[in-house]
Amino acid sequence: MTNEKIQKVKQLRIVVEAQDYDEAVRFYRDVLGMDEIAAFSEGGDDRVAILEAGRATFEIASPAHKVAIDAVEAGGTPSPKIRIAFEVDDAESATREAEDVGATVVAEPVLTPWMSLNSRLEAPAGLTITFFQETVDSHERAEREGFGTNEV
Repeated sequence: MTNEKIQKVKQLRIVVEAQDYDEAVRFYRDVLGMDEIAAFSEGGDDRVAILEAGRATFEIASPAHKVAIDAVEAGGTPSPKIRIAFEVDDAESATREAEDVGATVVAEPVLTPWMSLNSRLEAPAGLTITFFQETVDSHERAEREGFGTNEV
């Protein structure tokens, strides 16, 4: 390795094209409570809203682990290659609220082996989403068999 500084990512921004822009903004901003931090328009239908999503992580799963997640979280219903997961305080109520405004519940909240309560939905903008509620903190989870980090 050289002494060159490696650029570190400062923000994760997921850009989604939504056929029904207003419905998508209403769902993610108004139902999920993601604050609108910026909005831009060039006029007409050319619009974008940037919503605050809290802390971002980037989860990379092997194909076998994706199948395992689908089995645990959604009874084996396969997810697309990219799925968006939102940590919430109460997975059950978040699932009900999302369903009440038109999201389709794929799987009800279930306690996973990694000790989070997860539900899966089909949501506006054509996204498959997961709501997850942590039931143990990251230190407790890391002490469990099969958990930890792969840091080198």
